[in-house]
Amino acid sequence: MKRIHYLSGVTISLFIGVHFFNHFMSVFGAEMHIEVMESLRVVYRNIIIETILMAAVLIQIVSGGMLVLTKRKEQKTFYQKVQVYTGLYLAMFLVIHVSAVLSGRLLMGLDTNIYFGVAGLNTFPFSLFFIPYYGLAVLSFFGHLAAMHSQRMKRSVLGLSPKRQSDIILVMGLITMLIIFSGLTNGFSGLKIPDTYKIMTGS
Repeated sequence: MKRIHYLSGVTISLFIGVHFFNHFMSVFGAEMHIEVMESLRVVYRNIIIETILMAAVLIQIVSGGMLVLTKRKEQKTFYQKVQVYTGLYLAMFLVIHVSAVLSGRLLMGLDTNIYFGVAGLNTFPFSLFFIPYYGLAVLSFFGHLAAMHSQRMKRSVLGLSPKRQSDIILVMGLITMLIIFSGLTNGFSGLKIPDTYKIMTGS
């Protein structure tokens, strides 16, 4: 089960890495984000890759839940607990996020681009929900990586113990979150949402 969970996690992580790169491009403007996204979609938006990703998400959630149930009494160290709590949050986030994107595409007929994803993030009072919602997702992803690293890495690197290496991964997650938020909110001044996407906030 651990092996299955690991392999599905690697598959999802590859896509998330590409997804984060796409979000980094928003620092240069929404148009750049969309331009990069359209180039990347040539690779991942097809029936084969999307089916693999959907299967990986389902496997990750189910296998993760089973591992939590069977190993819950063994979680004693800080990073063991981080692995459980971040895994649970990511499972919830993936269910909600994937469902929202599919609903937007198939039911609402919207292009699920940057404006679809951040309409709520840039609209008060919805931002009060979406800031922690997205922020915790980014931090949970890096927290999960940090927890895995602390368990798999057995030696120091450049004088840094495995725990310190994992701490650095967490800090990288925080920096990544701030950069992404800056891009998706136009430098924290707010991104102008086209009228087509204001339906996301009931406007």
